Amino acid sequence: MQRANGMGTIYKLKGNRRNPYIVRKTVGWEINEVTGRSKQVYITIGYAPTQQEAVKMLNEYNECPYSREVAKMTFSEVYEKWSEQKYPLISGSNVNAYKASYKCCGDLYDRPFRELKLVDLQKVIDTCGKNYPTLRKLRVLFNQMYSYAIKYEMCSKDYSKYVEIAKHKDKNPDKRDRNVFTADEIERLWNQKVNTYVQIVLMLIYSGVRVGELLDLKRENVNIEDHCFNIIKSKTENGIRLVPIHDKTYPFFKKWYDDGCEYLIHTPEGKKYEYRNYYDSYWKPAMELIDSTHKPHDTRHTCISMMTEKEVSPTLIKKIVGHSGAMSLTERVYTHVNVQELLDAINKI
Repeated sequence: MQRANGMGTIYKLKGNRRNPYIVRKTVGWEINEVTGRSKQVYITIGYAPTQQEAVKMLNEYNECPYSREVAKMTFSEVYEKWSEQKYPLISGSNVNAYKASYKCCGDLYDRPFRELKLVDLQKVIDTCGKNYPTLRKLRVLFNQMYSYAIKYEMCSKDYSKYVEIAKHKDKNPDKRDRNVFTADEIERLWNQKVNTYVQIVLMLIYSGVRVGELLDLKRENVNIEDHCFNIIKSKTENGIRLVPIHDKTYPFFKKWYDDGCEYLIHTPEGKKYEYRNYYDSYWKPAMELIDSTHKPHDTRHTCISMMTEKEVSPTLIKKIVGHSGAMSLTERVYTHVNVQELLDAINKI
């Protein structure tokens, strides 16, 4: 079909190409200073797999023109511009999560953002080998980038909303069996209880809290007199809870509490421990002392296992550890326990 003057051109390139149709448009004329002749100055709007797609690309451009610079912007360049706006407004943990998701997109880095299609995004999802929670974050990254790109007219269609991750829900390539601390390992920890590194491990084992919850715990949320503390920030709704302090680890909690710092567990300078810092500076040395290769989350499973062995009520176990989605409606709505019940339960181990 003949297009009106100034609307642009489409033609097919030679050879076996994935996107053989090139879409161009004249944006001006320039004079050759030697010959004195004028020639057209083109911009390449993009490449398409079919003529129909090429026509659609050209029509979209004519409806909402964009600059040559925008047309050439790669996935990486859009990410950099988006992150410059986004990262100062969110937490460090969210920044790290987005950065981890971005690392999965290597095949897209140098691709023009405008030319990406659903199949390109889906391929990243299907082949990156990540677990379902990571894929959800990756999809959110796509959503955020497309929202930014459309806002600034870098593209006209949001393919991210069509990305599917449901088929990966029951697949977890990173999943591994959690190992509980053995009785012998726990005894070795108690034999090293004067060591600050070991004390934190025991605090984790005898409370069932996630390591991130303990590192985020502020002194103001610890009721040292009543032997309990409040988790007010957690990865799940059920994680917001009251946690009893075991009699055996109470002296460790009180020692940290008496330091008077903002965060209960803190660096020698009185600052909050970030996970990586804690893991390298505290966790690894503690494991070396008992010749172990446990990971921090193993403490949580150890606490649950120990309470189960002592026949602690499943409802109380769920209350103490804040299991996500583990409680029935009856347990969530009608079961109320006091601090003493929690203390009695945890002190059975």
